[in-house]
Formats: sequence, C-alpha cells, structure tokens
Amino acid sequence: MSEPLLEIKDLCVQFPTVDGLVCAVDGISLTVDRGETLGVVGESGSGKSVTFLTVMGLISDRQANITGQVIFKGRDLVQLPKDDMRAIQGNEITMVFQDPLTALNPVHKVGNQIAEVFVAHRDITKANAFGEAVRLLDLVGIPKARDRASQYPHEYSGGMRQRAMIAMALALDPDLLIADEPTTALDVTVQAQILDLIDRLKEEFNAAVVLVTHDLGVVAEHCDNIAVMYAGKVVEFGSARDIYYDSLHPYTWGLLGSVSRLDKTRAERLNPIKGLPPSLIHVPPGCAFHPRCPHVMPMCSTQVPELLNIDGRHASACHLSLEEKKRVFHGVKGARP
Repeated sequence: MSEPLLEIKDLCVQFPTVDGLVCAVDGISLTVDRGETLGVVGESGSGKSVTFLTVMGLISDRQANITGQVIFKGRDLVQLPKDDMRAIQGNEITMVFQDPLTALNPVHKVGNQIAEVFVAHRDITKANAFGEAVRLLDLVGIPKARDRASQYPHEYSGGMRQRAMIAMALALDPDLLIADEPTTALDVTVQAQILDLIDRLKEEFNAAVVLVTHDLGVVAEHCDNIAVMYAGKVVEFGSARDIYYDSLHPYTWGLLGSVSRLDKTRAERLNPIKGLPPSLIHVPPGCAFHPRCPHVMPMCSTQVPELLNIDGRHASACHLSLEEKKRVFHGVKGARP
C-alpha cells in the first residue's frame, strides 16, 4: 500500500493571548491520498482553517506553539526550513482562500497576479507568464480571458474572483489543493459551478483536494472522505456514505439536521444545534460537545472520548455504544439526507 500524499500526525496549534492559551487545534491526525477529495467540516472556530494554514506554512512558530507532524511526500513541513517551505508553497501545495476579494491585491491586475506565480517559481519571461495567466483564466471558464486579465479584482463578480483564485492555485500543477470555504458568500448556482470546476480540474491536474467548509450540504457530492471537527478535534471520520447514511456522532447528527432538504415539507423546520461552540481558552472537560449534546451521560463531562475505528475506516469519538449510536441515528426522522 502506497504512502499517503499528506499525513497529519497529532497536530496541536496553540496561540498565546493575554486571556490564556487558545488551543485552536488539539491533537488531530488525518491523511489525504493522491487523487482523493477530503471534506473537513465544522462550525466556525472548530480549527478547520488553522489546521490547513499550518499545513501551508502560513502560521509560524513565532505566532503559535506548534507540535506534531505534517508529513507531505515524506517531508515534515513543521520542521522544514523557511526557504524549502517557500519552494513548496504555491508550487506543490496551493490554497484557495475563503474571501477572494481580500486575497487578491486590489491595486494589481488579475492577470499580473497570476503571472507572478510563474515568475516566482519558473524560469519564464513576464510576457510568457501573462500568456499562461490568460490560458488559465480561460480554462476556469472566465469569458474574454485576455481582456479580463487586464482588469482589477473589483471589476470581477464574486464567482469570477473565486475562479481567478482557482486559476492561480492551479498554475503550477500542484499535488495538493486546499480550498478553504471556496463558496462563501456565493449564491447556490455559482456555488455548484465552483465545486464542479474544482472536481473537473482535480481530474485534469491529477491533484488531491481538501475542501474545508461549515456546511455538510456543500460537500455531499464532492468528497470521498469527510472529517468532522469540533473544538479543535476530529470527532468523526469516514467515507461520504458513512457520514451521510450511518453517522455515529451526535455533533454530526446536529449538522445533518440543520441542512435543508428537498424531501422535507415546507412546514418542517430545521433543527439547529442548541448552544454555542465553546471558548478554545476554556474548553469544557471531558467531551467538549457535552454541554450541547442531547444524549449526554455523566461520564461525558469527565472523560475525553477516543476517536475509535468502527470498521477500520469509519471512526467516532463518543461514549455512546455502537448499538446506541445506530439506534438513535436511524430512529430519528429526517436524520439522513
């Protein structure tokens, strides 16, 4: 069996603040195989973005206390010298950020910003690099790409800016593309177009993709495997079918229950998760989800549940027995999508 493209081992990221230590990522372990699309799902503050900003090397040891390993193609990125990491950023690992209007430089033309990627990593003239930028803009479906390449980010719509960011991310044929909330603030039609575009380009470029989102409905048709995060930990991991049709964690059930569905009547209300995510400075003892969990037991407030494998691939971190989890999930009307 081949080694995974990316392997995160027991990663912890803690930010010192005047109020205390913010434990943004608390000992997570994940793998991403070549050609795989991994969905990482959770509410704001669950540690999704911090995890993959750390993978990208965009959080330094001067900003945070980082422990654990991030193994990419056999190299530990956490220990990698800065110059070596710069050679990987944008070349072998790239990231599409959730707000393209702020990610793009407002005072430079879009084509020049994409061309800069080629100039930084390849022996190429600026004119040829600009030509490559035009080709990529055309590839991601921007009409009149040559004219658009000479425009500024504010002249693009939200969907076009996101397409331009995807073009920039794929410029150097990376091995891993990280898409952090790539459909935020886009209408549902454009959301579908962007996700379909990522799927298509993943096949064309033979890249692995990590799709970070807060919405389980977004990743339903686009991910091979899904990791559900809460309070800096992975609380459930499995294939897309495992998560949607046989999920084993109350937090995942809550996320599924808060997604609108076509087979529900208009009179049926969504079931949001009660309460708020915990402070990452003062994480509740035991299972961090227990103050919001409708199935809480006394042990949940004192014992941290382990992320246990059910069948070698599907795993959940919950004190409920496997039989009880399945009984609750399959007995709740509308639990499955």
